[in-house]
Amino acid sequence: MRQLFTYQVAEEHQAPTIKVGERVVVPFGSRKVIGIVIEQDAECNFDVSKVKSIATRLNDNFNLSQALVSFLQLCAHYYHHPVGDVFQQSLPILLRKIENITLTPPMVWHAQTLDDERQALVDKLAKKASKQFALYQAIASHSGISWVELRTLGYSKAQLNALHDKALIIEDEQVTSAFAWQEDTLNQDNKLRLSSEQAVIVSAIDASLAKFSCHLIDGVTGSGKTEVYLQSMENVLANNQQVLVIVPEIGLTPQTLNRFEQRFNVPIALHHSGLNDKERLATWLSAQQGSAAIVIGTRSAIFTPLHRLGLIIIDEEHDSSLKQQDSFRYHGRDMAILRARQLDIPIVLGSATPSFETLQNALTGKYNYHQLLNRAGKSNKAKIELVDMNQQQVEFGLSGTLKHEIKQTLNRGEQVLLFLNRRGYAPAINCQECHWLAECQRCDKPFTLHQKVGLLICHHCGDQLRVPPQCPGCGSVRIAPLGQGTEQLESRLEEIFPDNSIVRIDRDSTRKKGELAKLLQEISDKKHQLLVGTQMLAKGHHFPDVTLVAVLDVDGALFSFDFRASEQMAQLLIQVAGRAGRASKPGKVLVQSNYVDHPLLQDLVHNGYHHFAHQALTERKQALLPPFTFQALLRADANYPSYPEKFLRSLTMQPLDGCEFAGPVPAAMEKKAGKFRYHLIIQAKSRKDLHRAILQLLSLISNNELQNKVRWSLDIDPIDLNW
Repeated sequence: MRQLFTYQVAEEHQAPTIKVGERVVVPFGSRKVIGIVIEQDAECNFDVSKVKSIATRLNDNFNLSQALVSFLQLCAHYYHHPVGDVFQQSLPILLRKIENITLTPPMVWHAQTLDDERQALVDKLAKKASKQFALYQAIASHSGISWVELRTLGYSKAQLNALHDKALIIEDEQVTSAFAWQEDTLNQDNKLRLSSEQAVIVSAIDASLAKFSCHLIDGVTGSGKTEVYLQSMENVLANNQQVLVIVPEIGLTPQTLNRFEQRFNVPIALHHSGLNDKERLATWLSAQQGSAAIVIGTRSAIFTPLHRLGLIIIDEEHDSSLKQQDSFRYHGRDMAILRARQLDIPIVLGSATPSFETLQNALTGKYNYHQLLNRAGKSNKAKIELVDMNQQQVEFGLSGTLKHEIKQTLNRGEQVLLFLNRRGYAPAINCQECHWLAECQRCDKPFTLHQKVGLLICHHCGDQLRVPPQCPGCGSVRIAPLGQGTEQLESRLEEIFPDNSIVRIDRDSTRKKGELAKLLQEISDKKHQLLVGTQMLAKGHHFPDVTLVAVLDVDGALFSFDFRASEQMAQLLIQVAGRAGRASKPGKVLVQSNYVDHPLLQDLVHNGYHHFAHQALTERKQALLPPFTFQALLRADANYPSYPEKFLRSLTMQPLDGCEFAGPVPAAMEKKAGKFRYHLIIQAKSRKDLHRAILQLLSLISNNELQNKVRWSLDIDPIDLNW
């Protein structure tokens, strides 16, 4: 619902004075729900006798500040999204419920004082139980560390219990006082000496701590952006202010947390989808009370109630995971910049492959533009080579050149990363007699074969089928997989390199809680020589022993209908390439393609991302595409194919000043989960014209006779047309 609702405050609830941001219980139809006070007014425009009263004031500590209420209203206004849903999504699930919240005090682990007997136990662990010893060291180096942090760092409950049984550690109630900087807060042991490039950036950020400024750190992979973040945070924390660090995916949380834990002995709170409801509420509360000095989280962490926020850092700012793709379709980076502006504090964006929008803002002087052109330490940039698949003998999707390089790398005792952005065993199966294809009837797309579980799974709607023993069309048993996924690549590599350990990292292999952190730690410990994965493995991870990276399939992005596909492919390719040669050993990247002469690939390999980006920005400007124009995407779906098209077409009948329409056209995947889908792009040369047009469209939709027969949604600044 897009409107606000007015309630009156009964006399018994008027003292103390009700505040903006307070949570109250209100009657809503036949039920009672949580409401948030947005504004107060002594006068009422309605018949007072018909205005309901609030049922209860909760009088708890979970109210929103005036600044956060204003920020959430700004978010709702910019994205033209129902304000109630914006507030709902900003609150932890437990705060959306009427039930009383019983909070157990937060607990942390401490190391026991070592006597002779305990010291002997610790020495024994160092020799015979390396994991328990590492866990003990992690706890001993802190004045208190929570189970959530330890779990994120990859430790297990069994290891924790073992140390507890040996009386080496003890669990105690955490002191929840506001964070205050102390002498032992900063650990100088692993503080690195900054290069001149890094030092200039840190001093520029330090000079702008008391006012809004946006800093883009455009640094090649492995150039030491994290060290810049860490040293920029020192002055903020020393002023007893809080820092918000946003990473695009949960997978990057463990290594980010590890670096920050080693540098700062401060309370760190985590915010991501891997936490349960009580853990998320604990993060929310520790941020609100000021006891959390640093909050590390994924995109929704931008709504955390940090009252003493002094700096925001967005790592991998280009990543599409920062954009919410359903319901409230906000962009975490853009909302972070809005919040920094509102609070008058600096924000730092970091990436080796900046998004075109951010790069354009930096080039025009809107953002402070900093470049890190050299890798940190002794590591050198990996060399990218194209492998022409038309000139190769190919086995299991691996060219002869690649197999030879893998063998040589393994013989040197180094690790190999193979990147294939397609999970499952094969993207389809078919009959080799009658060419029947196993298609999902609800999506008109092939089922993906997952051979280990013996299932055909639709990656679009989630439908599952058992793999048929014979063709339902002709009865033939000659059913074979088409194409290749990570599961198949893993099994083929086991055949070719039986003496080497292989690990696969994708959404299927990391479903279990803590599994991703565990596998990443095993890679760092060199337990696996061959790493197979999707983009989960490509982003931001530091693998010092990976010297060969192979990208198996990039051709799809070269011929996509989406004008952003080439930008996203280039970013992914450079990010994957950045996993090679991050220590002192030289790295190599092999990119397999059937179109090695494609201008995009040639430009990227020979001239680098920045030359490619400048060329592509020139093309975008000539074609009047973002970031030189502004877009909104109106999506509609229904059970009947005619409804969404009619609904969207009726909206284009009235011209909008300063805007033009593209469509309506069927979505790239017209049918999904039984629904037929169309979309309409609205484009304008100015942001002001676009938002004025959206308000007109919303007014037209409210009077449209088809609005109740279709499900529609609005996406401001869309980054994915392939929904």
